[in-house]
Amino acid sequence: MDRFEAMSLLLRVVERGSLSAAGRELGVPLPTLSRKLSDLEALVGARLLIRTTRRLTLTDAGVAYVAAARRIVEQVEEAERAASGEFLTPKGELVVSAPIHFGRLHVLPVVIAFLGAHPLIDVQLHLSDRNARLVDDHIDMAVRIGALADSAMMATRVGSMRTVVCASPGLLAAHGEPASPAALSDMPCVSFERMATAQTWRFRDPSGGPAMDLPVRPRLTVSTAEAAVDAAVAGVGVTRVLRYQAAEAIAGGALRIVLADFEVEPLPVNLVHAGRGLMPLKMRSFLDFAAPRLRAALA
Repeated sequence: MDRFEAMSLLLRVVERGSLSAAGRELGVPLPTLSRKLSDLEALVGARLLIRTTRRLTLTDAGVAYVAAARRIVEQVEEAERAASGEFLTPKGELVVSAPIHFGRLHVLPVVIAFLGAHPLIDVQLHLSDRNARLVDDHIDMAVRIGALADSAMMATRVGSMRTVVCASPGLLAAHGEPASPAALSDMPCVSFERMATAQTWRFRDPSGGPAMDLPVRPRLTVSTAEAAVDAAVAGVGVTRVLRYQAAEAIAGGALRIVLADFEVEPLPVNLVHAGRGLMPLKMRSFLDFAAPRLRAALA
């Protein structure tokens, strides 16, 4: 059997959470995939997976083997990149990930300019509001907005992003502009459920006291920032989103920022990538190209 192929199949099964999902993605029939994993277990001399109709679980031996297999696969991939010249010439395919709206506004223009400057590099730009796992999802570089978890990832700071409270001029004319967060209790609100909790908003105390978590009265709760902004523009209520998510409506006068003195600390914006081994020139070229342009856009 091809031991390296079997390792790669096992890793994909673990990443996808089931044999059927991995088989569909790889185009491998389920019986073939199951047989190859059984052959691998026989070769190793230990059971690696516990398979039931509802879930797939690694055994203790499986956890250790998967960790070792992941290191081996990464080392082979790095050796292949070195052999292909990726460490000598900026070429090949680069996979970049960013939040959907932020990516369209700020990352896509940078990628378009980068392609013009580097004809030997192709780019896959994945726009998703889910924080992808760089190694498992084969992503070279990602934009992260917010505090970074401790990890082996390397980060390059490119700016920061405010969390703003805003409302339509019509709503403010009807209810008055809030002088403090407490005034929101008497105003209708539009909550975006991914901004912490939908019914509690955090504010900074300008006098230096502890942050305040205040309940709001959402007349409407939505699952995307775009919907929250649209509803706020329509006068449904006050909303709280990241500054870039409402940038167009604010610039056009459809929304006004309120309670700016009470805003929490801006969130960091970083370009992150795996910190292991040498950085291929395609990634170094993109980092050197994108970082100053994103800093200028976010200044």
